[in-house]
Formats: sequence, structure tokens, C-alpha cells
Amino acid sequence: MARENVNDLLAFLAVARERSFTRAAAKLGVSQSALSHTIRGLEARLGLRLLTRTTRSVSPTEAGERLLVSVGPRLDEVEAELAALSALREKPAGTIRITAGEHPAETILWPALARLLPNYPDIKVEVIVDYGLIDIVAERYDAGIRLGEQVARDMIAVRVGPEMRMAVVGAPAYFANRKPPRTPQDLTGHNCINLRLPTYGGIYAWEFEKAGREIKVRVEGQLVFNTAALRLNAVLAGCGLAYLPEDQARPYLAGGKLVRILADWCPPFPGYHLYYPSRRQSSPAFALLVDALRYRA
Repeated sequence: MARENVNDLLAFLAVARERSFTRAAAKLGVSQSALSHTIRGLEARLGLRLLTRTTRSVSPTEAGERLLVSVGPRLDEVEAELAALSALREKPAGTIRITAGEHPAETILWPALARLLPNYPDIKVEVIVDYGLIDIVAERYDAGIRLGEQVARDMIAVRVGPEMRMAVVGAPAYFANRKPPRTPQDLTGHNCINLRLPTYGGIYAWEFEKAGREIKVRVEGQLVFNTAALRLNAVLAGCGLAYLPEDQARPYLAGGKLVRILADWCPPFPGYHLYYPSRRQSSPAFALLVDALRYRA
């Protein structure tokens, strides 16, 4: 295969996966016009249209989708093998892409990176905060961090955090003229601060368990956020009740800025795990990161 064909195929894969000439050009470090010229040249040589372009979107044609599915994984394998070879260098090096939710990214991943990276300047890490349970293989991540119960069975899972508990909390000012709820069902009469997640069909239902009885409550309120930081700010301001990781609420509970309710309905559950494909080549850089993240009780 001619070298220009390989380069053109890589350009096509970038556009097809990003569904955007703009994002693909930025990823490849080329101009949009040069990228468009490359794709037109590839289509001309093949005698097939590979992409459908409109003013708002770019998507593969039937031929383009076939090329994406058949050739894409093979080129990914070549890239992975080249990365593995480069890992044979004396110093651990390379780029590691990780997806994680906001809470584990801040409380588990970042502290580990802060300890590790100063000693290994040739290791680069890209962290993408995302609440969705995405396909890390299809999205070309090296690993992800999610709750243990959310990790697919075909993945290698490494425990990176302790057991967790959730906490329903509110500011003292919120309870000044309101009676605290005594059961999860009582939450329906309160102003609750909701969380929107892409993998839970929209608004996340608060989960409770007591004496083997599990309950999910779909609460209502004036505010909906998709980040933990904004929910915390809102509950501290007395805008409603929030359902937060216990460790996030703990400093404010100790300082009297928040009050906890329904604690007996919030038992511990499996904490965060790092997960990655079983077939992944474990480079020295990746092995170092796994070891740095591994939970040691």
C-alpha cells in the first residue's frame, strides 16, 4: 500500500470518528481545507463517496461505514504495537487517555497523578471527565474509572478506592421552617437538587437501601445540574437537599454548614475501579499508573 494511502485512511478515520472536519483537523494538526482535500483525493482514488457532508454534520456513507469498521481496528492495532515498541525505551513514556466521572477524577485520579508525573516527565495523561458509561475501546481510551458495579465483565478491573456511602444533606437554613424527612418517600415533599446523567435516562433517581429493601426515589426541585461542584454550592446556599458522596459532604457536616438526614438508608457500596480491555498491551507507563492508582487498605 502506498504511504499516502495510509495517511489518507488515517485522515478519513479521524473525520468519521469525530463526525466533524473541524475537530478532526484540530486532532491531526492540519487545516480544515487540507483535510478536506485529502478526503476528496481518497474518494477519487477509490471511486466511492465515503462521507456525507451537510452544513451541520458529517457522517459516513455505507461505504465509509464499512471502511471504518473493517480498517479502523487494524490501524488501531498497528498504532498500539508501535506504542508498545516505543515503551521499550529506558524511561517510561507515552500518552495515556482516561475517562472518569467528576468525583473520582478529583478525589482519586488527580492525587495519584500529582504524585506520579513529576518523576516521569515523558508520561502524558489526558483526562476526560464524563458521567456516561461510554465504550472506552470505541472511543480510544486506555482506561476508565467508574463504580465497581458499573464495570463490564469483559474488562480487567482494579480497585482504586475504598467503599463509598452517599449522604442526603441540607443547610441548617433550609430546615429552619421545614420538617426533615424521616423516610426516602418523604423527599417528594421537599425541594431537591437534581443531577442529570446521560446514562440514567435523564434525571438520576436517588437510591436507598435498608434491611435488604431497595428504593429509588425520583425527587423534584427547582435546580438541576450535571456537575457535583454546582450541587454542593447550591445545597450550602440553602437552596434544597442534595444527594452527595459522603466524603464530599463530610467537611461541611463537621463544620455545621450541612445537616445529614436518612443516614440509616445509605449503606456502603463498592467504590471506584479502574477498568481497561483485557487485550490491552500494558506499557511501562500504563503499568506505573495502574500501580499508583491501586487501592491499598
